[in-house]
Formats: sequence, C-alpha cells, structure tokens
Amino acid sequence: MTKMAEDANNLPPQLANAAFYTALWALGIGHWALGIGHWGKFFFALHSSTSPLFHFSTLPLLHSSTPPLPHPMTSAERDPDFENLLIYLRQNRGFDFTGYKRSTLMRRVRKRMQLLSMESFGDYLDYLEVYPEEFNYLFNTILINVTDFFRDSSAWEYLAEHVLPSIVRDKQNSDQIRIWSAGCASGEEAYTLAILMAEILGAEEFRQRVKIYATDVDEDALNQARQAAYSAKDVQALSDELRHKYFEIVGNRYVFRQDLRRSVIFGRHDLLQDAPISRLDLLVSRNTLMYFNSEAQGRIMARFNFALNDGGYLFLGKAEMLLMHSSLFTPLDLKNRIFTKVSSANIRDRLLVMANSVDDESSDRLSRHLRLRDVSFDTAPLAQIVIDINGALMMVNEQARSLFTLSAKDLGRPFQDLELSYRPLELRSLIERAYAERRTINLTNVERYLSNGETQYLDVRIMPLQDTDNSYLGVSIAFHDITRYVQLQEALQRSRQELETTNEELQSTNEELETTNEELQSTNEELETTNEELQSTNEELETMNEELQSTNEELQTINNELSQRTTELNRTNLFLISILRSLQTGIVVLDNSFNILIWNYMAEELWGLRTEEVLGKSIFNLDIGLPVEQLRSPLCESLSKKKQFQEMIFDATNRRGRQIKCYLAITPLLGIQVEGAILIMADIEKVNSMISAQEIEERRQQQE
Repeated sequence: MTKMAEDANNLPPQLANAAFYTALWALGIGHWALGIGHWGKFFFALHSSTSPLFHFSTLPLLHSSTPPLPHPMTSAERDPDFENLLIYLRQNRGFDFTGYKRSTLMRRVRKRMQLLSMESFGDYLDYLEVYPEEFNYLFNTILINVTDFFRDSSAWEYLAEHVLPSIVRDKQNSDQIRIWSAGCASGEEAYTLAILMAEILGAEEFRQRVKIYATDVDEDALNQARQAAYSAKDVQALSDELRHKYFEIVGNRYVFRQDLRRSVIFGRHDLLQDAPISRLDLLVSRNTLMYFNSEAQGRIMARFNFALNDGGYLFLGKAEMLLMHSSLFTPLDLKNRIFTKVSSANIRDRLLVMANSVDDESSDRLSRHLRLRDVSFDTAPLAQIVIDINGALMMVNEQARSLFTLSAKDLGRPFQDLELSYRPLELRSLIERAYAERRTINLTNVERYLSNGETQYLDVRIMPLQDTDNSYLGVSIAFHDITRYVQLQEALQRSRQELETTNEELQSTNEELETTNEELQSTNEELETTNEELQSTNEELETMNEELQSTNEELQTINNELSQRTTELNRTNLFLISILRSLQTGIVVLDNSFNILIWNYMAEELWGLRTEEVLGKSIFNLDIGLPVEQLRSPLCESLSKKKQFQEMIFDATNRRGRQIKCYLAITPLLGIQVEGAILIMADIEKVNSMISAQEIEERRQQQE
C-alpha cells in the first residue's frame, strides 16, 4: 500500500502547492503574451521563466483531497435512521458507503437484518454497538464479490488481441507497463491480466516490466486474492494449456505461479476517498461503478482520467456505460466496454502557441487583447503588482488589493510612499538589486504579522521587465501565500518523527507476520465455506429469475387475452352501430337519469335533432314535436321494473311540421339491474305493418 500511495502522488511535496497556484496564475496572465506592445513581450518573458516556482508541468492531483459532495436523495430515500447507520460505519470502521446507491445498499442491509429478526435500522445500529463482531458479517453482506477468470470472454478476447498488443507496441523495450484492477474482489481478474501479459511478453520480460495493482475495499476478499489459490471449479473457464502453464496443484487447489505472482500487488483502496494510482496504461474496473450513484461515479471517473496516461485504456463491465462522461473518455469498442482517455493539451504549450501567433492587425483586436489582459491579471489567484521604471505603482490585481488593503486610488502613486514598500520586507532595495543584477529575485518564507496576532508566510518573486532592446520597463512583484504549506511542513516534520517510531514497530510486526500467515491459512478455509454460501445464494437468485420469467409469460398471456377481448368489443360495437343504422324505426336509449345515450338515424329523421345535439341531455329538456312530458310516468314504471313492455300512440309533429301519429314502445335496459330504458318510435303512416290503436289498447288492458 505504501508503494501505491507513492505512485498516486508524482509530485515532490515541497512543490505541489506552489506549482498548482502559480500554474493557475500563469494561465490567468499568460494572455499578456499576445503581442500587445512592450507589455505583452515582457509578461511573456515572465511566464516562460524556468524558475521551479513557476514551472507549468508540475500540476498536482486536485480532487484527491476534496471532500466528497453530499449524495442527493429523494424524500423517499431519505431515511434518518439509515443515514445515521452509514455515519456510524464511517466513523467507527472507516467504511464510507454514502456514495453507494441507496436502493441497493438498503436491500443488502435489510437482508442481514432479516437474519437477526430486526425491522428498523435504529435497532440494528444498537445491535452493532453491543456486538462489534457483527461488522464482519454486515460487510460481507454489503460487498458483493462476484468475479471469475475471463468473465465475458468476448471482451477479454478483444482486449488480448487489440488493446494489450497496442500498449506493448507504444512502449520502449525497457519501459514499465502499469495496470490497475479496481474492485478486484478475490483476484481472478488481476491474475487474468497477468496471464494475458505473460502470453504476450513471455514470463521473463513480464516479471521485469509489468506491474499489476489490484485493489478492493473488502479485506477478506483481498486476503483470499493474496493466497492466489483456487478450486477446480474456479479455474474451469481456463483452457487446459493455461491451467498447466500458470497454476501449480497444491493438494486440491490450483495456486498461481509464485514467480509471476510477485508482479501482482494487492491492497485496500477506496475509490471515493483514496488517491488513485497514477501513470497507468490500462485501468480495469468491471461492474464496480454500477453500485455507486451518478454523482459518485462522476468523481470516480475524474480520478480514473487523471490516473491514466495519455492514450491509456479503460475497461468496464457489461452493465456500465460512459454516456455522461464523454469529455473524459471516448469509446474504442462500445460493445466490449473499452474506452480511451481524452487527452488535454499542455497549458505551457498552449500559452507559447498563443504568444507566437499574434500580429498587430487592427485597433479593434488590440482593444480586445488589452481587455483580456486586464481581466486575466485582475483575476489571477496570486497577489501581484507592477511598478514602472520611474517607481510608480501601475497595476494591482484583486488578490493584491485584498491582501495589502490597496485601492484604485493608489495607482500612479510613488511606490515608496506605500506601506507595502517596506512592510513586510524592504522591497525598494530588492527592486534596485533586481535591476542591477538583471535577474529575478526570489525570497521564501517571508513573515508577515497580521493584526489578529497570526503570522502569515509569503514567497516573494521580484522580476524585472525588459524591452526588446534590453532596457527596463519596470518590475513585477508576486506574493504567494504559503502559510498553509509552512504549517504542512511542520506537520510533516512531526509525521517523520512518528514514522521513525513506526518503522521500529514495523520491524517487530514483520516478525509476527510469520505467525499470522499460519492463521491466514485457516482463515482461507473459512473463506472457502463463505464462497460456497455465495454460490448457493447465486443459485437462489437464478431460481428467482426463472420465477420472474414465468410471471412475465403469464402477464403476456393475460395481455394477449385482453387484446383479443378488446378486438371483440370493437367488433360488437360496430355490429351494434350497423344494426341501429339499419332499423327503420327511431331508437332512443336512456340511462336511469333519463339522459340520452343513443339517438339513431331515424330519430334524427323524425324530430330534426342530430345525435351530437342530444347526447347526454335529458329527454324532457328536448324541444321536439313529441309530448315528452307524457313519457315521464311510463319511463318511471319501466325503470322500477313495474312494467316490462309498454306501447302507446301520441299525436306529434315531425321535423317538417306535419301532424303524425307516433307509435312508441318502452322496454327496460337490463344489465345486472335496470340501467335505463329503450324507446322505439315510428310514424304509423310509414309503417304498413304497424297494428291499430284498438289492438294496442286491448293488450294494455290485458297487462293491467
């Protein structure tokens, strides 16, 4: 782990902070190099300085010390008891699960709680406080270690045939090849990489050139991976040739070759909290990101981008895509989830190109460049002032105004009249020295005593600005606040003293490791039992999947039946409409509230009202030639099932204003119960087969 920590931080600690701030400062005012008169030439000279303090190529890892942002949750996910449980795990055991997807995490924790017959997260937190050994069972439940040799074989074939040979071709014969397997679980993935690289390079060159870093947060899985011992079932995905070539049979276990095993380094690593391993040619993280929420994935992908060399490759799992991170990676083979890093241009090179590509074409362009120069200078993160050759203060940026309480009124004043000229240090003599020696003056750890009693430490850089004829235009003075850096140095000194003590303790610890290795052997047997339990769980999940498939087929059958019945209903409706249109009598269907549901074509012909004019209206509100009020009593009798069939003849006036005799019959509309009434009406003169009024009266008397 110490080696991996060194690899993740490529900068000397004494330069990291200064390099970051000065590089940003240079980027802000580097636009002065756009050729705007004498100022552009001399500020370009300032930024092309070879001083280590202003070197552009030493940018540190920024996000490694940035605290993780809070995970945005919906109100449905925000369970205070569960959040308290996550905080307790982080504070007491160092496992930070706040970046994991809440739905997945809560499901895994509830599975463990069910075994203990607990329902609330608060009760489970109390249980953890009383029984610390429960942590191990919980972590084994949460951390799902599922891996295999050559898992998704087509993707590994593409990697072996195209990606790994490309990495080897792009390297010099002596260059080291660095690979990181993030989320390695029990190590099969890391050893798969070792096998492929050994096949390409040969065993001897593999041992000399290849380093494979395999990391995970699960210590139990890492301990199993370090053993490099697998069952016959574990290695069944390997061909007989590869098994015989890279594994030795010890008892009933297949043990990976020890000479190649030394090139595979295992260590605990949290993708959200720990600094990434750097200068990588290939980064393999298969089906690990899927357990994190989108915000945590974004932070991890930014770290992966930093970790890879330009042109490096990222190998993800089948369930993972990079749709939201196209600015960091571009797909090489989307089907197999292999991506390449999107390279960013070097800041120093970009500044040099811009400085040398400018000419004096127009005053409009000049004004834009002047404005750009002013804005970039004013927003630079380092405090900076510019003094002309006559000793007058010409320029002050925002940081300098804030740091030394300067204002726009001080511009043009003699520098010697300002407090800054002699406090925190005598700058006037240093300016004269810079002119006389024709070089930049650098001072470090300048103490400045603040009004609140604290001490501030500054690095001061005094650089003379020269014209093309080597005459002086003035001087630029930059102040870099290194207070935090000094404090870190003091803390580092204390840490070094503690480290010496720790080294002595480590020596004695190494002697205890031999005893621990024997204990690890028994632990390995326990892990085998755990692996069998995981296999059993996997079989249960497969059974559940088959049940879900069966349920899906049943739903499909129901859906087909529903579709068939819908078709039949549509056919029946068309059939009913055709019948109603073919009848030569008026048909009106009413609901229980006497509102019109059906008004056929012959009803329109009789009374002159179209269907859309009457639907949903009460029949008693219609203004037609039929005495509708006389129908109220018969309709009520029909709806109350007192009479099943009624006939009557009314004197009416049709839509043409002609007096007619209207035959009208009423029957109930029957469903489970009476749902309305059906009215049949006809002009007697038009219906030759209609019986006489006398016979209607006789039937009515028979029914009464």
